[in-house]
Order: sequence, then C-alpha cells, then structure tokens
Amino acid sequence: MLTGEEYLASLNDGRVTFFEGEEVKNIPEHPVMGTAAQLTAATYDRFHNPEPGAVNLLMTPPRSPGDLRDLIPVLSEADIVTRVTFGSLMALLTAADRLAEAGAGHVDAILGYHDQAKRTDIRITECITDAKGDRGRPPQGQTDPDAYVRVVDRCDEGVVVRGAKLHITGASYGHDLMVMPTKRMSAEAGDYSIACAIPVNAPGVRIINSSYAPRGEDVRHFPHTSHDHMPDGFVVFDDVFVPRDRVFLDGDPQYAAVFAHSLGLWERIGGVSQMTRNAELLVGFAHLIADANGLLGVAHIKDKLAEMIIHATMLRAGLEAALHNAVVTPQGFVHPNELYTNAAKYQGAANYSLMVRHLHDIAGGSLLTAPTIGDLENPQTGGDVRKYMQGRSGVPAENRLRIFHAIRDHTADAYGGWHAATNVLSGGGLYAQRIVASNHFDIEAARAMALADAGIEHWSA
Repeated sequence: MLTGEEYLASLNDGRVTFFEGEEVKNIPEHPVMGTAAQLTAATYDRFHNPEPGAVNLLMTPPRSPGDLRDLIPVLSEADIVTRVTFGSLMALLTAADRLAEAGAGHVDAILGYHDQAKRTDIRITECITDAKGDRGRPPQGQTDPDAYVRVVDRCDEGVVVRGAKLHITGASYGHDLMVMPTKRMSAEAGDYSIACAIPVNAPGVRIINSSYAPRGEDVRHFPHTSHDHMPDGFVVFDDVFVPRDRVFLDGDPQYAAVFAHSLGLWERIGGVSQMTRNAELLVGFAHLIADANGLLGVAHIKDKLAEMIIHATMLRAGLEAALHNAVVTPQGFVHPNELYTNAAKYQGAANYSLMVRHLHDIAGGSLLTAPTIGDLENPQTGGDVRKYMQGRSGVPAENRLRIFHAIRDHTADAYGGWHAATNVLSGGGLYAQRIVASNHFDIEAARAMALADAGIEHWSA
C-alpha cells in the first residue's frame, strides 16, 4: 500500500497536464492543484496498512449486503478520486459478471486488471463522456470521426485509440484512466466499442483542467472549497497505444452498454450517498441560520425546514433500501439494488434546486453580501461588522458570518453552480435514471394488483 507521500511523488511521472493555459510540471507544489492532491494523499494515509500484502479497504469489493452497507459511509468520507476508484473497479467486476453470463470474452483481462490495481494501490478515474460532436448523429456518422473515442489501429500486442473524454473529475490525480463507451452502440460502431485502462502518463495523453477552487491569499471566505476541491479534466487521447491485457472490450458493440450501465449503477449509488449527506447538511445550515436570525418560530420558515427534512429523509430511505436489497452476483460480489438506486438518485437531483431555494429564502441576502473574516479582524471595520451583523441575542456576529459564508460557498458561488449541475448530470442525466428505474420496476405485479382491485379477471394482450 502507498503512503500519502508516496502517492504525491507518483504524480510527478511525466504526465502532461494543464491548468488555466499553463502546463503543470509539479502537481503537488501547484497553488491550486496541489490542494486537491493533498486530499487524496490524506485518504492514502488514513487507510494505510504497512503489513506486507495489505490491501486498502476501499479497494476491496463487498461480498455481502452487510459489507456494502458498512463500506458506503466510509467511502463518503474519502476523497472523490478514491471514491471514483472504488466505483470504477466495482463497475468492472459488475461488467465482468454480466459478460460472463453472456459468454463474452475479456473477463480474464478485467479480473487480472482488478487484482493488479488492488495490489499496486493505484487510483483510477472514469472516462465515459465523449466530445460527441453532432448529438443528432451516431458515433460512426460524425463529420469528424474522432468525436467519440475510437480504435484507429489494432495489432496482436494491443490497440491505438484516439479521441477525447470530457468532464473527468480528478483526471490528473489518478494513475489510470478507465475508458468506457458512453452509450449503447449499433452494429456499425465496432471501432467505438472500446473499454480499456490507460496510464495517465502514457504517450499521447493530455489533460486540460478547470476548477471552481477559490483564488486569492485569504480564502477564509470559502470555508469549504478553500480546502476541499477537485479539478475536472478534458482528456485527449492522441493515438495512444493500449496493451492487450488492459483492453476489456474491443469491437463488440453488442456489449458496449454493459460497461455504461455497470458504471452508471456505481456512479449513482455514490451520488445518492453524497446527496443524502449534503441534504442533511443543508438542513443543518437552514436550521442554524434561522436560529441566528431569530426566525425558528415563524410559520413559513418551519414549513420550509420540514420540506427540507422530508427530502433528506427520503434520500436516506432510498439509500437504505438500495443497500438492504443489494444483489449478490454469481461471482460472489455485491451490487446495490438498481431500482432504489436510480429512484433515489432521480429524487435527489430533481429536487435539489428547490431545497437550495428554501435555504436561500430562509437565510436572506446576507448569504451573498456578508463581510469577510478579514473585515471582522480589521480594527477600522470590525466594530461595524460586529454591531450590524448581530442576529438574535446570544449568537455572536462572527458565528452568523461563518454560517452565511458556508451557505454561499456550498450553494451560491462557483462550487454551488458546479454542484447544482453535477447533481443532475453525474452518473447520467435525469432521463437515464427514469429509464433504468422504469425497467426495474415490477410493472406486472402493479398491473395485477390494479386488475384485482377493479374486479377484472382477463385483460387482452
């Protein structure tokens, strides 16, 4: 197992990565990207076991619903790159199980890679969303054939891939990039039916990063994102060679959707876990600022708080149902229930903006305009801030300021916008969750119940 220090050293491996127009030669020492690297390093240290042959708990697949239940809250406290690594490996195992049932190949390569990843304690990021070009055309119908990642050459030793993947959170912070097809492929899309693992420092890989991280010398005005942020990568594959033992699907379009669906399941259960925690955090913010403002007894405030509490509770219930009804595969691994996972993810994403609206309505305009901690400390302005930012008696102005800052940082600044969008888009959009939930709902049982209740014995097909 790697230590945090060893992980940070491993990032200086010749990878080609850019941030705001400049190439980053040393990620750990970069003023913005370095903070994100420290998050992943901290998770390495937290779970490090120096015993020979030890395997990170977060790289170990659950073998029972109880294992999965115990693992999810631990994962939710890890950095996002580690969470994505777990999801990537579990998606591979889920795909391998489904490929084995279909009698397809590549299973041995998947299992071999999974074992190697565990032993070397690497981090993996997911590359699924293609550039797509004209969304109205299939991959093989694009004006530019590189709009979707594709195989441009094959030999006995491996394949060469070209294209780009977008919205890859933490792409510059892992060791491998897990490339998977973005959608179901038609029979003509064989070259686009590629799933493989590519080292971040492989020749031909370039990553262009964006970030919502705050800038400036004094970042105390950003109590969350000053220490917890992760850049997203625009990943370019410029004729990258991939050895055969790292290729998990090649030229088999009938199996492309297996990888997308397997990854979607693990992305969504991770999303539900984070949504649940965040919904409960928003309730805490709302209650604290209502208390600081002296408004806990006001009827419309209580109504909004109650709605936020119900939202958080229903997400928690959906998460619990997905874990309690987890499925044990023939290979002995466990994955969450797809119906409850997708239904909960849909509910969390579809209602998030309303919950934020309630929070903003409860908090008031100072969540945007409250002075900074620097203003509080300045002898020329500190007295004014303490006098006029005071809320109800007993709550210091500084505490009220800090709650305002936290609400803004989470919901009404750069991270707030990022979070609102990713809530909807990560793990597939709302439409994807509706489709999967509908496909796994027992509609025949519901029809039979309705027919019996209506006193109908026969219904024509």
